[in-house]
Amino acid sequence: MSMVFLAISACSSNSSDKGMTCHGEIRSLSGQPIGETNALIIDNVNSFSVTMPTMTVDSGILYSSDRTQFLPTAVTAQGFLAQRLSDKKFSLVNAQQDQWITYFCP
Repeated sequence: MSMVFLAISACSSNSSDKGMTCHGEIRSLSGQPIGETNALIIDNVNSFSVTMPTMTVDSGILYSSDRTQFLPTAVTAQGFLAQRLSDKKFSLVNAQQDQWITYFCP
């Protein structure tokens, strides 16, 4: 029985718990380039966190009524719109500061 538990535990562990350093492109909401950044992203599939030099943003539970048609999205405690665009691409939108950051992970 312990062998089965060990196998299930190994399959359910998340190898990305340590996070990935990802490159970010900062744009205005109208799409004008503003700059670049890097952040540590921890992807938990149904949520993710972004650790930037000045703060950490936790997406909370991402929601999509149909993941084949709509991006999983959440509004963070800071008021950002967080989106999981793909397994390696994440987005934070900060409307108050007219910023849209798209992170590309290896």
